[in-house]
Amino acid sequence: MKTKVVALFDDFETKLNQQAAQKQLPDIVINDTAQLGTMQTQGWLREVDKATLAGGDKLEERAWTAAQGSDGKYYGAPFSGQAFAMIVRKDWREKLGMEPPQTWEDLAKLATAFTEQDPDGNGEKDTSGFVAPAGTKRGYASWYASSFIYANGSDFLKANGPGKYVPTANDPKFVEAVRYLQDQFCKTKTVNPGAVSNDTTITHEVFEKGQGGIYVVGPYVLARFVKSIGTDKIEVLPVPKGPAGGPGTLGEGENVYMMAGSTMEDAQKKFAEFAISPDGQKIGMNKDADGAIVRLPVNTTVDMAAERQDPRWKVFQESYANAVYAPPVPSWTPIRQDSADAINAVWADCSADVKTKMDELQTKLTQELQSQKAS
Repeated sequence: MKTKVVALFDDFETKLNQQAAQKQLPDIVINDTAQLGTMQTQGWLREVDKATLAGGDKLEERAWTAAQGSDGKYYGAPFSGQAFAMIVRKDWREKLGMEPPQTWEDLAKLATAFTEQDPDGNGEKDTSGFVAPAGTKRGYASWYASSFIYANGSDFLKANGPGKYVPTANDPKFVEAVRYLQDQFCKTKTVNPGAVSNDTTITHEVFEKGQGGIYVVGPYVLARFVKSIGTDKIEVLPVPKGPAGGPGTLGEGENVYMMAGSTMEDAQKKFAEFAISPDGQKIGMNKDADGAIVRLPVNTTVDMAAERQDPRWKVFQESYANAVYAPPVPSWTPIRQDSADAINAVWADCSADVKTKMDELQTKLTQELQSQKAS
């Protein structure tokens, strides 16, 4: 059976809404785990019977949790995972005689050295420690900060019964993580200029141009940076655990969603079963190119080291063991956006008090959970 594949890189959710309005949803959608709640509450997704999905028992249990709706049922087949780590300019670190950072204090020192000690040797003070997509577009400030929040033993929400949550934005560990990053923006000034307005597209380029040396990001850009910067110049290091917690880092991935209203339910299931199979996972890993759609395989029978010869991938895989996915609230998007707006505000305005702003965010998230009937 022939499959028509359509890849959308911009405004994916908007276009999906348009298709839904016309009652012309695709048969299959491969999309972020964080979009599950939004799609499920609109009635777009077929429930997945985990027990009858061939190969479902071979998938990472952590990946299955990200295919679960707020009602505890499954609405996707796990397809790809990723965990965040730090891509670092190894050549700069070694030139300055610095060790890989083990603590947040070490990390701050490395960032300061990259900012002040001319690691690229051009005689000018034109480098930064961190590069960060710290703008509010699509919630990037929250997305970036989350690895530090999780590494300090905190989270955005805490479960409070089946399908119910309370926000934890004013938890001391959460506040400490956001304040640590505010210090990088405001006190030591170790973050690339303009970061508070940047998305990932710009941040990738900032890193490639040698304007900064530490990028907390997923493995999807590793092959690109190996090609554009040079394999001997970059290394992958785990995000150090914070003073109050850890280890933890942002976990993301994609699910295969079988869309409601399809006249081809058997074919949908066959596609999902192939996608999660070892053969499907290996094809998705696309090991000879930089366009992999499976970042970390979720099928436990796939030997990632055998598929990816680059040992730096192993750091991402090891980080996945402590990765934290977005919780299965009815809609994560407004929660991420509200968080990004508040976090960005304290990075952009150095006079802003982090605790005060996070108290305000706590109130906003409480209201959002109430509106989603998830509090």
